[in-house]
Amino acid sequence: MAAASLSALSAVAPGSRLTDSYGRVIHDLRVSITDRCNYKCIYCRTGELGAQYPELAIDEYLRLIGLFVDLGITKVRLTGGEPLLRHGVVELVEQLARMRTLAGQPLDLALTTNGHLLDSLAAPLKAAGLNRVTVSMDAVGAATFERITRIENSFHTVLGGIRAARAAGLTPLKINCVLLRGFNDDQIEDFARFAREEDVVVRFIEFMPLEEGRLWSPEIVVPLQEIVERISRVMALIELPAREASETARRYTFSDGVGEIGIIAPVSQAFCGACSRVRLTSDGKIRTCLFSQVEHDLYGRMRAGMSDEELRAYIFRTVQQKEARHHIGEPGFLKPSRSMVHIGG
Repeated sequence: MAAASLSALSAVAPGSRLTDSYGRVIHDLRVSITDRCNYKCIYCRTGELGAQYPELAIDEYLRLIGLFVDLGITKVRLTGGEPLLRHGVVELVEQLARMRTLAGQPLDLALTTNGHLLDSLAAPLKAAGLNRVTVSMDAVGAATFERITRIENSFHTVLGGIRAARAAGLTPLKINCVLLRGFNDDQIEDFARFAREEDVVVRFIEFMPLEEGRLWSPEIVVPLQEIVERISRVMALIELPAREASETARRYTFSDGVGEIGIIAPVSQAFCGACSRVRLTSDGKIRTCLFSQVEHDLYGRMRAGMSDEELRAYIFRTVQQKEARHHIGEPGFLKPSRSMVHIGG
């Protein structure tokens, strides 16, 4: 589909819902508010902790997010880097909680964190209007966890953050574990027990080629079917129905109904056909897919003086260019122009 000119779209107004050229309705916005991180996980970072890209002012994020909400976004997830490193994150959540969707409902507000700073921030975030939190946690054994994060004494800090978030009511509380064969695939069964004991939803994620280095290979990926089979040897799993077509995780519960496991399988069972999301990087670029080779400079246009009407038109046109799917594992596949920590989860 040829992109329409900006002049042809200059009349796009609040109430015009975002759809791409494949008919997918886009209602989920992921916003990175920093690409800084206080961890240096082996599958993500080369070891540097500093920012590579600029951060916007909080009021600038609010204006840009508001434009997407005008166009039908109903879910906003704050990501990083590590978003809890960002000064003003509680105030940002408080302002976002005041926004309303086109249907007049509050935004569905979530945040993804490594959990290291969550213990003291869980209650303030909940009070500000955050609905729920997802914690990235790649092992439930302290030694393995700290070998992956390359930060000493990190495991029990994160565990305390998880328990503080649950106590604050940031539920359902999800734990994301990226599985890498030979690194942490020995944690699968222990994670299943952890889901039941800690009353959290554990979601295993197939490793994608989004790291800063060159670690990824198909052999390192632990596929969905293997995960299901291994957990089932401990306790039978029952697959749960999807709550919506764009849901990324295949959901399971245990035979006694206690606990939930999710598996996100973008490599072995891609779900691009129902994708409902776009991303905004910490420096204000739109990415229409995790694996985009092109970025769209929304912030630059705002700084240049575009009106809200013109910026909505630009967003509308950009989303029309959203890719049909990723091409992981296919001949000629290229990693995205940024690594995951610089895109936003």
